[in-house]
Amino acid sequence: MTIPLLILENVTMKFGGLTAVNDVSLQVNQHDLVAIIGPNGAGKTTLFNTITGIYVPTSGSVEFNHKKLTNIKSSDITERGIARTFQNIRLFKDLSVLDNIKLAKHTRIHYGFWAGIFRTKKFHQEEQKIEAECLKLLSLFKLEDKKDFLARNLAYGQQRKLEMARALATAPKLLLLDEPAAGMNPTETKELTELIHLIRDQFNIAVILIEHDMKLVMEIAEKIFVLDYGQLIASGTPKEIQNNKRVIEAYLGVEIEASL
Repeated sequence: MTIPLLILENVTMKFGGLTAVNDVSLQVNQHDLVAIIGPNGAGKTTLFNTITGIYVPTSGSVEFNHKKLTNIKSSDITERGIARTFQNIRLFKDLSVLDNIKLAKHTRIHYGFWAGIFRTKKFHQEEQKIEAECLKLLSLFKLEDKKDFLARNLAYGQQRKLEMARALATAPKLLLLDEPAAGMNPTETKELTELIHLIRDQFNIAVILIEHDMKLVMEIAEKIFVLDYGQLIASGTPKEIQNNKRVIEAYLGVEIEASL
């Protein structure tokens, strides 16, 4: 049985006279692995920003886990179970790899203000538990030996992984990945494909990714939504999208279609 996790109904996002997202409706179920594709400027990241509370939609509604998200702060949306990464990596680059992960745990701590001030037994117990969980995450991403490195000193692909690990540290039900393969070489992209499957299955979450690497998308996505000029022009399985003439004309192109 499919259980709806995220529901967008007639979402429109306008900036003055520009309509970045136009009347988009879609549904993502628990444990789905979904891709959103489309040309540059199609509205993909704007849609992510609308889901995560960075933008308030001009019209329409966003519902997550049976609750409306419209007009809710981004931090509260994170607490409700949505985490994301960004096109441009956003790490605390002058903090250690481990501290980047630990900071993401602040939404899940249970000791109070005074326990933190006076370093009570409960504070120490929870901090030890948090560190153990963070080290486990770093191990999953093969970054445990880099835990004391400054984030800025990681290789580019490792920084991408750290941002994903930090997002997972918030214990999400839905993970949004904005162009996770950008700038990666073929070996790193292959590892990423395997890692996304592992994340979805091990953490039992839904994953939505925006991605321009069509080989990765066709290998990994179970369902694909296609945006063009802010409108949802198609949705379906990878095979259905590859054979959709409107998608080919708008985005994939004959050459890419042939290569797939």
